[in-house]
Amino acid sequence: MSLDSLKSAIPDFAKDLKLNLGSVIGNQDLLSQQQLWGTVLSCAIAARSPRVLRELEPEAKANLSPEAYTAAKSAAAVMAMNNVFYRTRHLLSDPEYGTLRAGLRMNVIGNPGVEKVDFELWSLAVSAINGCGQCLDSHEQVLRKAGVARENIQEAFKIASVIQAVAVTLDSEAALAAE
Repeated sequence: MSLDSLKSAIPDFAKDLKLNLGSVIGNQDLLSQQQLWGTVLSCAIAARSPRVLRELEPEAKANLSPEAYTAAKSAAAVMAMNNVFYRTRHLLSDPEYGTLRAGLRMNVIGNPGVEKVDFELWSLAVSAINGCGQCLDSHEQVLRKAGVARENIQEAFKIASVIQAVAVTLDSEAALAAE
């Protein structure tokens, strides 16, 4: 299982996705290897596609330290919770919800086991997939204050967009083939 295997599974009608997948993962020069593969792993988890996760996880694991591997999975887990909570609170018309204490444990954000910038980048990418504007703003602001360039931040959500599109395409094709 590999990136090449995943690319070969993408149907011809989605050729752009195949090319984009190769460029955002294979020709990366903006992100460190840890940032890249942590983003890939956390986004593969967030995309909720068993096939995409099965194909990308072994390469991510091979390119990440055990601590970074765990931290990327932790980013996907905590943001799955936070994105629903904060997106819902933001979308409710009653602003009083914004004044209430969240009361959710998210200790991993304060001590992720890797560089804070890397964890924030992964959290931002997962938030892009999950569509939480409040989390996107929060993580982008932390990254910018840490001196991360907009181009690097955009690279993370570009990876997220391509992985999500590949997941949707492959899963929909599998569902259609099963009919």
